[in-house]
Amino acid sequence: MAAQNLTEPRNERIAESLLASAVGGPSGSRRRARFHTLRVAAVRPLTDAAAEVTFAIPEQLRGEYEYLAGQHVALRTTLDGHEVRRSYSLCRAVDAGGGGDGPQTISVAIKRDQGGRFSTWALSELAVGDELDVMSPQGSFTSGLADLDGAHVAGIAAGSGITPLMALAATVLARSETSRFTLVYTNRSTTDVMFLEELADLKDRYPSRLALHHVLSREQRAAPLLSGRIDEERLRRILDALVLPDTVDEWFLCGPFELVQLCRDTLADVGVAPEHVRYELFTTGEGGRVEAPSGRPVQVREDEPVRRIEVTLDGQSSTIESPVAAHESVLNAALRVRPDAPFACAGGVCGTCRARLVEGSVTMTENYALEPDELDRGYILTCQSHPTTDRVVVDYDV
Repeated sequence: MAAQNLTEPRNERIAESLLASAVGGPSGSRRRARFHTLRVAAVRPLTDAAAEVTFAIPEQLRGEYEYLAGQHVALRTTLDGHEVRRSYSLCRAVDAGGGGDGPQTISVAIKRDQGGRFSTWALSELAVGDELDVMSPQGSFTSGLADLDGAHVAGIAAGSGITPLMALAATVLARSETSRFTLVYTNRSTTDVMFLEELADLKDRYPSRLALHHVLSREQRAAPLLSGRIDEERLRRILDALVLPDTVDEWFLCGPFELVQLCRDTLADVGVAPEHVRYELFTTGEGGRVEAPSGRPVQVREDEPVRRIEVTLDGQSSTIESPVAAHESVLNAALRVRPDAPFACAGGVCGTCRARLVEGSVTMTENYALEPDELDRGYILTCQSHPTTDRVVVDYDV
């Protein structure tokens, strides 16, 4: 994922799951996100609070689920009569899922979040043979290096932020015999480490090219540098001793807002160009989610000032009247007439709801997904965009 401009700290409104990445496909081209019903092929515990869930891909859909390491999928189900969507990164290297016609399986890691409706349900109820709606892979949290020979890639992850880094590390190391990967992975204790055995196996497979550093905030390690929370002082010491910025070609950061922001600020301060830093966010907040398959009900009273929002999706255009006083988002308006309008997190994080603003103007409350060049070309996050002109025209198909 090319560098993104992270909005100033407002993480209390970031959605639960990660994903500050724009919609993309394995070829690098943008593609329309679509749900398909997939069967659960395996559920494997990772820790007491996390599991890897593997989905079988029917032969006729394998092309739809081709992906790049670092991309994610959205999962959709209905709980207590309400539609719930959550996004999860694909955790296996691309070649691990199948042959040349697309992957036979895809896998995600789900970690239980305190109060998380979807994660609690998934970890307690989801079983082999169950079926779930899974969106085609999206996201650009992927390597931009054209040639991995001799490349040094570094990642800093916290908790479930390891998920995309697992796929990225395995892919970078497998694709070139001279590439290197340095991974700094922080957790509270050893029992919280996801993919502990897989990381050890990866280290055994590439002993000289993978540098793996576990940092535990609540467990004493032999090296004092690896014991304690990663704050600015500890991060600078890590950059001085374990992963020298001058040697790194590309950085991947994945974790909660505070850690990602700290890493980005510190890397910038030591001279790392922003275009070499890619990131994803996650947090455990549940607030601000769109849980229903249709938009929030809005009534238009007679003689009330309205904005006219026109949306084009799959070649069909619809016009919605939105009361000025409702301060309605473009996505909410679209969902009232097009329940199939694409979205996942509804928090400005995943980029699934991306569309191009053809006419009019909007303000975006949050933007953790769009690149500066995408903004320059008129793209918006419809979940965060509120019309500021009487007529707004957006196109999901461009």
